[in-house]
Amino acid sequence: MDVKQLKITACNVRKGIIEGVHSAKAGHPGGSLSAADIFTYLYFQEMNIDPANPKMEDRDRFVLSKGHTAPGLYSALANRGYFPVEELKTLRQIGSRLQGHPDMKGTPGVDMSSGSLGQGISAACGMAKAAKLMNKDYRVYTLMGDGEIEEGQVWEAAMFAAHNKLDNLVVIVDNNNLQIDGAISDVMSPYPIDEKFQAFGFEVVHCDAHDFDSIAAAFNYARTVKGKPTAIVAKSVKGKGVSFMENQVGWHGKAPNDAEYEQAMSELNAQLAELEG
Repeated sequence: MDVKQLKITACNVRKGIIEGVHSAKAGHPGGSLSAADIFTYLYFQEMNIDPANPKMEDRDRFVLSKGHTAPGLYSALANRGYFPVEELKTLRQIGSRLQGHPDMKGTPGVDMSSGSLGQGISAACGMAKAAKLMNKDYRVYTLMGDGEIEEGQVWEAAMFAAHNKLDNLVVIVDNNNLQIDGAISDVMSPYPIDEKFQAFGFEVVHCDAHDFDSIAAAFNYARTVKGKPTAIVAKSVKGKGVSFMENQVGWHGKAPNDAEYEQAMSELNAQLAELEG
């Protein structure tokens, strides 16, 4: 898929995020939107997956460690063909396959149930270690929030990953600099993120989370790394793509009302028309 098509797909992923959280009247749009381009690149370019066979034994695995941004993951999965895009409107409803956090037992394409912050990376390490033990060549990806890496369990998992030389593991940090209570640098600064992962034995690469050439370069580089895991620090903008949500901490965990929904969809449709024009 070329860059233009990736941009078009990412715009549709963002529309799905807004559709879902508006229908649910709850959810986490800010961090879903900041990671939308990463979700798009993973599911439409990077990973070896098959929507027709979600449990394919040799598929690449993905763990959404920051599970509250499930609207972004669901929208990517729907646009990739795991289930109908129309189903995004059932987000968080009783009986829906799309609950507030990912459920591996209920949602096609979800490899790990997640949401308790800090735990997803540990599960991803287990998957990567299993691949090594079974001589499988699948790769494992996990997306974390920059606020999430304040959790101690993250660094226990990082030690495990480096100690076991898990070069089939890629940790992506969505570095939008905002968490639920404010700027991460004010709440409990994890900076410098790159130096911390390096100190724990990771290869570290940076990318612009909204530039597909930059994203591609980071993931391509990660494939060349041998003998240790890779961390991609992806600099992003919370709420990216919707003007009034961008870099606004208040949009971490609330849904747009009807007027805000109309404005957001109008902006995204305008972006889509420009890309397709």
